Formats: sequence, C-alpha cells, structure tokens
Amino acid sequence: MDLQQLRYVVAVADAASFTRGAARCHVTQSALSHRVGALERELGVRLFARTSRSVRLTEAGEAFLRSARVAVRAADQAREDAAAAGGEVVGTLRLGVIPTVTVLDVPRLLLSYRAAHPEARVELREGNSDALVTAVRDGDLDVALLGLRDGLVPQGVASRPLSRERLVAVLPPDHALAGTPTVVVHDLADAVFADFPAGTSGRAQSDAAFAAAGVSRDVAFESDTAAGLLGLVAAGLAVTLLAPGVVSAAGHAVATAEVRDGPVRVEHVAWDAVAPRSAARAFLRIVAAARPRQTASDGGRETGPGEFPEPVS
Repeated sequence: MDLQQLRYVVAVADAASFTRGAARCHVTQSALSHRVGALERELGVRLFARTSRSVRLTEAGEAFLRSARVAVRAADQAREDAAAAGGEVVGTLRLGVIPTVTVLDVPRLLLSYRAAHPEARVELREGNSDALVTAVRDGDLDVALLGLRDGLVPQGVASRPLSRERLVAVLPPDHALAGTPTVVVHDLADAVFADFPAGTSGRAQSDAAFAAAGVSRDVAFESDTAAGLLGLVAAGLAVTLLAPGVVSAAGHAVATAEVRDGPVRVEHVAWDAVAPRSAARAFLRIVAAARPRQTASDGGRETGPGEFPEPVS
C-alpha cells in the first residue's frame, strides 16, 4: 500500500467514477483501475462495487476511506508545511464562492494569487452560503466567500465581514413601480415574487425583511441562481430582491428600485478557525489587500483592507 493508491481511492470515491477519478489524478483510467485493484487484492476486500452504470463504496470501502482521507490530508499538510518554512506556498487552495459575490473581483484575486504563488493550484466551487460554511467547517474547503442576512455570523469557522449593502427590488420594465426610485416593503405586498429556494441563506434575507414589516408575500417561483431569477423578472413573471451589483453585472432588461426598509446582505470571507493551511493564509492576505469592487449602489458599505485577524499573517 502506498500514498498514491490512497489518493486514487479518495478520487474515485469523490467522483463516484473511475473515469472522472482518473481525470482528477491526471492518469489513465486503466492505470488507476490497476492500482486500486492491486490495493484491493492486498487488503483482501473489495473497496468499490462496480456495475456498468455506477461505482459505489462497499462497507469495507467506506471504512477504509475515512482513514485514507486523513492520511492524504496529513501528507499534503506535511509537504505544505515544509514549503512554507522556506517561504513557498504549494498545494491546492480549495475556494468556495457564492455566485452572487459583488464586493470582490474573484478572477482578479486569483490572478494576483497565482502571480504571487505560481506553484499553487486552485479548486473553485460554487454553492450557497450554508453549504460552503459546512464545507469549511468540515475541512473540505479552505476559504469561502459568503452572503448572509444582516446580523448572522458564520458558525464554527473564522470569518470577517467584507461589505454590507441593501438589496434592491428588481421589476419587469412595464411594472407599475418601474421608474419609482424608492419603495418600501409594503409597496410590494401584492407582487408575485421569484426567490431562492426556501431554507437557503439567500432566501432568508428577504423572508426576514418581510416578516419584520408584517407583510406576507407570494413566492410563486424559485431558482437556485440569480440568473434564473432575473430571467423570470425580465419575462414579466415576477419581481425579486437582489444585490445591486448582481443586477448591473447581468445586463438584463429590468428596472430596479431601492427598498428603504428592505433586506441587508453582508458578504463575508470565512476560513478554518483552528489551523488554516498555508494556501488559505496566502489567499487571505490577497483578500485583505484588495480594494472592494464598486457596484451600482455602495450605500452602507463597510469594507477596508488589512482588517483580518492573526491567521492571515
């Protein structure tokens, strides 16, 4: 048994496929299958149940995978620690990002990160804030860029607020309120809404604002993406509430109005609270030095460089 075999098992388990696992490890499927098969013969158990349509872990495989992950992470950490002692950042930064980040230009951040650390690699994952916080807490992500309603703080991780902005009402161009610069929640009481799925952090921002105003609303459409919501609004099917930067970047033919008592979204950066990896610390230094990207409405922003605690230094 060797470390590379453990990496192959982890890759196949994560991808639920020998083909995709081999692609992740940059080897041929036949080479990966041969090494995993040799490991199974050495152990005397089957780690994967293979059919023509699927690959799944056996009970023995599930038990083996837990320790295999620990061993792979420990080996990676040992390599990174040795490189960090010499001032070098290696390994892979696992970065989670909500699709509606507006305060930072993520591609530009990654350009700066790679320029400073050319030996480092990046795995980028998109998702909702709840899933990304869980992934950071579980050690599956190093850093995450999040969006939460005002007053919420990511739990079980270290974090720092990056920006604070009020969402705007997004309306079809022919809506009765289109052209009205400012509204209140009660003005939207009779509107048909599109929003993120119930129970997500994106949805919680608007739900909390309407509850605080004592207004019920009809959420007839749900979408996982801001693009989906904007498409529904542009088609004249609904109204929605989004960060102004998200709306302006999308370029849809819609109208917007400020909502004086509407929801406020805070963007955060979150990372491992106990022992952030050297790749995470290096990326957080880039974030700390970045200037926030301007949006159509920056009222209420509270952002400044160099506001990070000790783990980034």
